[in-house]
Amino acid sequence: QLQLVESGGGLVQPGGSLRLSCAASGFTSNYYVIGWFRQAPGKEREGVSCISSRGGNTIYADSVKGRFTISRDSAKNTVYLQMNSLKPEDTAVYYCAAYRSATAQAMCVKSWYEYWGQGTQVTVSS
Repeated sequence: QLQLVESGGGLVQPGGSLRLSCAASGFTSNYYVIGWFRQAPGKEREGVSCISSRGGNTIYADSVKGRFTISRDSAKNTVYLQMNSLKPEDTAVYYCAAYRSATAQAMCVKSWYEYWGQGTQVTVSS
């Protein structure tokens, strides 16, 4: 059973930066797509950014393009989300998630993801 653990959340002022980490363990497959999702109070969980297990293909929600960067370190079994120029509307619980796939493309379709971390709180406020 794949396990995912997020870290790096916290309180930051508007315009600031945070780097989230998602550490994976318990692999049963060599191929996983990893995605970052977020959920604000009273809102649906939405895709933020996703990265393929093959080829390093990445996708971003329009709301974070140019500000967030997803990356992976295969040697450490870790995926990162670098968040710059943070806005109050970025405030949410951020989750990493995974599904098994050997294809070259990542998808940020929430229902496709099989495994979820516990979430880490990101608060952007003055």
